[in-house]
Amino acid sequence: MPLRLETELLHLRTRHPFIIARGGQSEYRTVMVRITDNDGVEGWGEAAATRFYGETLDTVQAALLTYAPLLGEDPFQLEAIERRLELTLRRNAAARVAISAALHDLVGKRLGQPVWKLWGLDAAAAPQSTFTIGMDTPEMIRKKVGEAAEYPILKIKLGGDRDLELLRTIRDATDKELRVDANCGWTPVHTVRMLPVLEEFGVTVLEQPVTPDDIDGFRLIRRHSRMPLIADESCVTAADIPRLVGAVDGINIKLAKCGSLREALRMVAIARAHGMMVMLGCMIESSLGITAAAHLTPLMDIVDLDGAALLAEDPFIGATIAGGQVQLPDGPGLGVQRR
Repeated sequence: MPLRLETELLHLRTRHPFIIARGGQSEYRTVMVRITDNDGVEGWGEAAATRFYGETLDTVQAALLTYAPLLGEDPFQLEAIERRLELTLRRNAAARVAISAALHDLVGKRLGQPVWKLWGLDAAAAPQSTFTIGMDTPEMIRKKVGEAAEYPILKIKLGGDRDLELLRTIRDATDKELRVDANCGWTPVHTVRMLPVLEEFGVTVLEQPVTPDDIDGFRLIRRHSRMPLIADESCVTAADIPRLVGAVDGINIKLAKCGSLREALRMVAIARAHGMMVMLGCMIESSLGITAAAHLTPLMDIVDLDGAALLAEDPFIGATIAGGQVQLPDGPGLGVQRR
């Protein structure tokens, strides 16, 4: 009998509106995917659609309907299944990675081992995760910084017309390590002008200041920057890495961008082969999606897995970033449970 795929709509809400250079919101809808084998063993995954990458809730649900008949009977055929999905309907990364995560969860449960252990990784090697402070009023920024007291590293969203005010507000409120993500909101020239300002405020990492296709802009910035420069929106899959070699110091992998856990592993290998840093990021999603990504954290230099920590209520229990330290589940598969 073929593997069975079912879906469930998840309604998520952040504690505060999550605002970046492209806008923001507080209400999110994602899709839970359940894949069941003939023995009744279930694997779970989550699809967090992002309009910036061409996906919506409707396109995810439509793609999953297309993919469901292609799963076959054997969940252990991970490479073949993922290749079949991609060849049948390209893009739709969030939909595909929900299936990828569910299959890895199912395989891990069948073998009685967590995914990180199947990959031969050391859970204790996972780096600390950042906690993101989105754009807001000075009053709300101070409140958010206070609420993030347990997290030793903060990631600051910039790229608007109040960047200096936000930096001053945050630095007045805390002496913690700061990293900045401008979400494509700056030009190369403006970024170069901002570099000494960022250094003055103690910023240690700069992520995606320019538009995705501005690789020459990255090269200009890197010639002037003394802090690591990370490509996020410019690096979607492994195919994007070669053009970024020499232009940035590292890449940010997100499962909802690259489309599968196996593609994420390929991206790590290719980036490392070019001597690049590797970061792992996320979307706003529950602990189901976050935990799928978290199994990769022992391979990372930088981790930003606060998507579930930003929620008012999380429907799942899985990997955590309590105190800033990534803690991976010991349970089989992804190790995620319903709350």
